[in-house]
Amino acid sequence: MDLEKQVAAHYTTGVLERKILDALASAGCDLNRLRPEDLVAVEDFHIGGREATQALAEFMNLRTGMHLLDVGCGIGGPARYFAGRGCKVTGIDLSEEFIATAQSLTRRVQLESALTFRQASALALPFNAGTFDGAYEIHVGMNISDKLGVFREIARVLKPGARFAIYDIMQARKDSFAFPVPWAKASGTSFVESLDQYRERLNDAGFEVVHERGRRQFAVEVIQKRMADASASTKPVLGVNLLMGDLAPAMFKNINTAIASGVLEPVELVGVKR
Repeated sequence: MDLEKQVAAHYTTGVLERKILDALASAGCDLNRLRPEDLVAVEDFHIGGREATQALAEFMNLRTGMHLLDVGCGIGGPARYFAGRGCKVTGIDLSEEFIATAQSLTRRVQLESALTFRQASALALPFNAGTFDGAYEIHVGMNISDKLGVFREIARVLKPGARFAIYDIMQARKDSFAFPVPWAKASGTSFVESLDQYRERLNDAGFEVVHERGRRQFAVEVIQKRMADASASTKPVLGVNLLMGDLAPAMFKNINTAIASGVLEPVELVGVKR
């Protein structure tokens, strides 16, 4: 099995949409009248969820009507957020199940006119050069070994002067960390790199870095709260645990330990296409 198939398999459950809908119903949501705000707790599979998405958006120079590319869109949480900000968004992901779930949830909240989702590889984007006004990836790079290849593809499909925003978990110290973590059960599909390496690859791909910010303390607080909520709840907790299933407690524990100890850190990084 090649790397991209392994990554897609890691995120595939076969029952993801049903688990999400069951959890929403358990939380008191009317599945026949879902609103975008009903999905907030479940749709952003990254550290900090919607709060982190909003924080990154502040550095993206958003404007009404711009067309964004979501690289590794998952089930479409950030894409639906940006659609709510007046943007058109096209999301791509390796996981067929993620794409199907993204499309279904988007229809349920009646945002399909602003959003398109398709299964594709970030290393071979199925778009013409200069298609997009901006792009972003959120907790995606940890599964990509050829970051330079991806960054070059993103630069190709962006217009000159467009911004590419990243919120990834990066290697802050050259120590090992324990698996499983949310993006990988073992090291074979984990490709965490340092901020310096990201900067170098962005520069080589034709981007000028204009913003960077480490979010370590924010991440520790968010993860610890999520772990406490999961332990205290007798109902399904809306969040990444729905995706990770029985491994969620171990994944949360390992990523919390790695971030709290300074080995890993979530980082915001924004580049402008030259």
